[in-house]
Amino acid sequence: MRRLALPALLTLVFAPIGCGSEEATTPAACLQGPGTFAEALRDAPGQVRLAGETPISECLSENQSGGDLATVGGAMVEVATRLNAEARRDPGGDTTVQLGYLVGAANRGAGDTQGIHAELVRRLESAALFSPAGKPPPPPFDQQYEKGYAAGRDGG
Repeated sequence: MRRLALPALLTLVFAPIGCGSEEATTPAACLQGPGTFAEALRDAPGQVRLAGETPISECLSENQSGGDLATVGGAMVEVATRLNAEARRDPGGDTTVQLGYLVGAANRGAGDTQGIHAELVRRLESAALFSPAGKPPPPPFDQQYEKGYAAGRDGG
């Protein structure tokens, strides 16, 4: 009986300090859907802020709840998919910079979260660099994407 009681007692004592017990609060602007991200990204490569105040990187926080991560991730992937389609039509345009910025900012935010956002970043990169023909995009795409990525990574 004593052997069974000790693990149960330890579980009760240490459960409150386990993973996820200190869920980070996701800024409200991050939970407003894809339109909020798309609108803010129009300022890329300048200062991009959701609802005028929240950097995209702050949408990815350590110990983020699964629901918030799904909401934020879904919005970001949807925006990346839309921007990719537009960037394929105009590889040297502003949407390619916006696309790079989004991915750079997500990488910045995911950098300090112990890997919980790794799958989201992988999906964002996949959506951003998708090509239906499987060919690399023309050279203006690379230049514009890198310009946005660097800006997002530095200040996003």
